[in-house]
Formats: sequence, structure tokens, C-alpha cells
Amino acid sequence: NLQHPPRIHTETAIEQTQGAINLVRTELAPLLDQAPQMKKELAPLQDKTAAALEEYKKWLQNDLLSRSDGDFRLGEQKYRKKLRFALASDLPMEEILKRAKADLEQTQTAIYETALPLYKKYFPNADEKTLADKHTVTAAVLGKLAEQHPNDATVVDYAKKVVIEATDFVIRHDVVSLPNVPLDVIAMPEFKRGVAIAYCDAPGPLEKNGKTFFAVAPTPKDWAKERKESFFREYNNYMIRDLTVHEAMPGHFLQLARSNEFRAPTLVRAIFQSGPFIEGWAVYCEQVMAEQGYGGPEVKMQQLKMRLRAICNAILDQSIHAGNMSETEAMDLMTKEGYQQEGEAVAKWKRARLTSAQLSTYFVGATEHLDLRAAEHKKLGDQFNLKKYNDQVISYGSPPVKYVRELMGL
Repeated sequence: NLQHPPRIHTETAIEQTQGAINLVRTELAPLLDQAPQMKKELAPLQDKTAAALEEYKKWLQNDLLSRSDGDFRLGEQKYRKKLRFALASDLPMEEILKRAKADLEQTQTAIYETALPLYKKYFPNADEKTLADKHTVTAAVLGKLAEQHPNDATVVDYAKKVVIEATDFVIRHDVVSLPNVPLDVIAMPEFKRGVAIAYCDAPGPLEKNGKTFFAVAPTPKDWAKERKESFFREYNNYMIRDLTVHEAMPGHFLQLARSNEFRAPTLVRAIFQSGPFIEGWAVYCEQVMAEQGYGGPEVKMQQLKMRLRAICNAILDQSIHAGNMSETEAMDLMTKEGYQQEGEAVAKWKRARLTSAQLSTYFVGATEHLDLRAAEHKKLGDQFNLKKYNDQVISYGSPPVKYVRELMGL
């Protein structure tokens, strides 16, 4: 990794090392204020650590960067192997791509059908020819919804407000039982920024009293005003609602809290978790909340757009690492087929080169969760109860979906 790494890996390491330097130099201060004695002891260590990190950053910039000419693509053989282990799914690589492409078309139709009544409301004088143009109608409605958005100063407080709103909705609509653990909504620490807009940081299965953090990222300081604006048009007020469903309620926060309540028979079973189960549950929850009417057609537009994003993620992941998809092709897929803003697409192109197999977990996990619900629905018919079903699915910890299916006798 330190001989000829891909350039994108070294560039990201430089950015994150600067975040680590800031953490050591200034961001530890509030914690150290709580322990004045320790503050004195740690001061010389802080200086020493920051100096060592500065030296490392210099080496990355002046030495490693110039020879960072490795290929970021994993290659088909390694990707196929990694995907099998990462997903623990019976779906082969080719089947995932085939399903993703078919789903892309179906979801584009669904988002257009959701957009049409909104378009007529926003643009009452549109002619029939315009109304029949799927891309124009969908893009125009998404553009209109993007006008209401937070900024660096307001995004964290807005997310806090939405968590309360989503929790009330889950209770009122009997979606799933709530865990009795707290959730802290925070600004994402700088050393963690640069990969995703938000994450849920839950305590591990062996940590009994840990806090869960829903971290939301303001934009990087060096971004131009236009890029910041583009980014927050993507993460507008309606999208933050859908994102909160995914990351917090009833998505990751709720599911991982339930997972930690599960008493596994072995330590190995407790510690290891399935990414597709966890991410799939969060994407599935977006659909469930939209089906129940959360946030009306405006939030449903964002849910379908996020569904398009999950599909594009799977196509990108495979086409980049097992194929030779170019930056232009990737940007076209995201912005034209998935209706993403340029700022979001740029960040995803970076993430897709830094990671492999992970971007497929959303689509594959959601597909498996929806297949599972359909099987239970078919089995029970009118006796099917959404809350009871959801509670059962997340009562087994976080194993691969195929094992949950087995445990439920489906």
C-alpha cells in the first residue's frame, strides 16, 4: 500500500491526516477540559503526536503522491471473490447487474408517475408534449423540491428536528417497536468527512451502555460556493427526511439497537454482522415509510431517487471494479439516469474508487428484504401484520438475509 497505491487513496489519506492533526491539536480540548489533571500530562504528548502526523502528511505529499500510480480497479476475478464474501448472498455478480438494470427502468417509471401530479401543480400551463417527457417532468420536480434546503450552519439542527418527526410517525403508524436507548445527532468530525454525507455510529454488540451517534456532515471548507449549493440542493429538506429514515429512524439506529438486544449463542455470532442485511434494512425502511405516507409525495420522490441511487451504486461498483467504466460514464449514469446533483456525483465517484463491493450492499440487501417480506405476505395473506413482521426480522441480530429467511421458515 505504501509503494505504488492508487492516487485517489493517497489524496484521501492526506485529507484525513489533516483531520487527525486537527483532532489532536484542537478537537480534544472539550474532553480534556473535563479532566484538568490529564490535560497537563497529555499536553507534551499532543505536541509530539501532532508533529509526527505533520511529518507523515509531508511524506505523503512530497514522496508517496508522486509515485501513486497504482490501479484503483480491483479486476473482475478479485471483485467476484470479494463480492461473494461481502454479500453472503446467493445472487451471482451477473444476476445482480441484470436485476439492477431492470430495476433502474421500473424505478424511473415510478418516480415519473409520482412527479406528474406535482409537476401539474408547480407548472399548471404545461402542454401535453412536456407532460409526456419523463425526464423533463422528473428533473423539474426534483429541481423545485431542491430549492428548500439547509446549509452548513443549519443542517445538524434540521436533522435533529426530523428525527423527532420520524419517530412520532413510526409510533403513530405502528411500523415497528421502538428501542429504549438514546440517539445523539452531531456534526460529523472533520477526520471522518470526505466519503459520505452521514453515518450512524452505534455501540458494538459487547458495549452495554454506549451511545449511538447520527453524524451529519457540513461540506468541506475548501469547496467553492457553487459546489456547496449543489450539494445542499441534493440534500434538501425532503431528502434529509429520507436520509434520517435510512440512518436513524426506523433505519440503522433502530435496527442496530435491536441487534444489540439479541443474545447470540456465541461470541462470533454476536460480533459479526452482515452489511447487506443492515444497509438493506435501511433502504427497505425508506420504502416502508413512503408507503405509509411519510412526508407525502415530496418525500416519496426522494425515496425513489434514493432507490435509483442504490441501483446506480450497484451498477457503478461492478462496472468500475470488474469493468472499465470511465469517470464520464459514471457521472452520466448518476446525473442523467439517477437525477443526482453534480456535487453528490463527484463525491460518489471518489467513494466508488476508494471502496469495492460495499456499494452493492444497498441494492442487494434491499432486494433480499423486499423478497422476504413478499414471501411472508404470500404465506399469511390477510393475517400479515407489518409491525409484527418488522419486529421479527430484526430480532435475530444482523445475520445475512438468507439466514433470517431460514429462521422464519420461509
